[in-house]
Amino acid sequence: MKDNGAVRLERDPLGVKPVPADALYGVQTARALESFRISHHRIHPWFITAYAEIKKAAAEANVRTSGLDPTIGDAIVRAAEELIAGQHRDQFDLDAFQAGAGTSYNMNLNEVIANRALELLGHARGDYERVNPNDKVNKSQSTNDTMPTAMRVTSVRLLRQLIEATDTLADSFEAKAEEFKDVLKAGRTHLHDATPMTLGDEFGAYGFNVRRLTDRLRAAEDPLLDIPLGGTAVGNGVNTEPDYAPTAVERLGEITGLPLREAPDRIALTQSLNDFVALSGVIRALAVELGKIANDLRLLNSGPHTGLNEIELPATQPGSSIMPGKVNPAMAEMLNMVCFHVMGLDSAITMAAGAGQLELNVMMPYVAYALFESLELMTSAIRTFDEKCARVITAHADKCHEHMTRSVGLAALHNEELGFMSAAELANKAVESGKSIGELVTAGEAPGADASKLPA
Repeated sequence: MKDNGAVRLERDPLGVKPVPADALYGVQTARALESFRISHHRIHPWFITAYAEIKKAAAEANVRTSGLDPTIGDAIVRAAEELIAGQHRDQFDLDAFQAGAGTSYNMNLNEVIANRALELLGHARGDYERVNPNDKVNKSQSTNDTMPTAMRVTSVRLLRQLIEATDTLADSFEAKAEEFKDVLKAGRTHLHDATPMTLGDEFGAYGFNVRRLTDRLRAAEDPLLDIPLGGTAVGNGVNTEPDYAPTAVERLGEITGLPLREAPDRIALTQSLNDFVALSGVIRALAVELGKIANDLRLLNSGPHTGLNEIELPATQPGSSIMPGKVNPAMAEMLNMVCFHVMGLDSAITMAAGAGQLELNVMMPYVAYALFESLELMTSAIRTFDEKCARVITAHADKCHEHMTRSVGLAALHNEELGFMSAAELANKAVESGKSIGELVTAGEAPGADASKLPA
């Protein structure tokens, strides 16, 4: 949109205010744009799509229940379809930090759709006597039922992207587990020598844990499919026709392609953001697990001469501005930072969800912004990490074998024949002498120890 200085005057309950003449939005959006110049953070564009789908479904339901003139309803539907198709997105520039509940988002949609519907009907923008943002576009609705509905639709779509990414990452780890199944290495607990294992065992566990968290992500979707649309202000459906809610929910499901359901208790879902807290909690758990895996990979890749050096992570960029030849575990470091950020967002979401009072949680705009950012960030980070790191990790099999043969943890393999205390003496002798457990057993310095138990 280009501002040429021309304005039109619009009125709302606070009075008359000039609005840019070429703006599709109206007076209430103009007030929000002026009042909340807080950050560069903006809501996810899929949220605008979901909200436009709600407006389309509501208009069609209102026409069917004889609450809206079919000509006006058709114009509202056509305007909403343009938004769904991605048009007019420059009309949506509200700050993520704004007045509570999301009234500014709802009115932004109502005003843009009303003015575009007016144009489609051959009338001027701002001619709200013909198509009013509140009375026509927002008919049978409230911010308090449309906002959480849009949040649920958007969350499900972003969640499905994340599930696809985590599934693919689990596949990559499982493929590496198969590739590394014969690479013997030392296990480590407390960052000290432990019993031997294979590198495949280690990567198989990564795959299992990512797969397990993917299952938890899938389980988080079902509660989000219950939507409070039709509840209006407090969930009890004030100002709606009896058939409006089931009609609107059914139509929204058809428009979105999602198996949406009428909430069994719309008042409960108007009061509570707990389903979003639950989803955020699973994303946090995923971030914790992926952060741990990233830490492991950084340790296993450390070196090359002064660290473990058991795996090779891909070189994506030079690692130093002063040290030639230095290469760092860049993708794992990126993943760590994203995980930290997502954990912080989860804390904020949790506090915001607990800050609601009585019949409404007014912190929805922030919860929506933070949750969508968590979902999209994790998806993007996982896809990048998978493509540029996980799939192309290679093993330093010789180094793994060297560490395994030098591990004091091999003494535990002789617990059965020697007993714990004698095996401990063997371990201490290896530490003091600098010899390996295998060397001591082969040399007969551990009487009774079965050399066949040592890995080859």
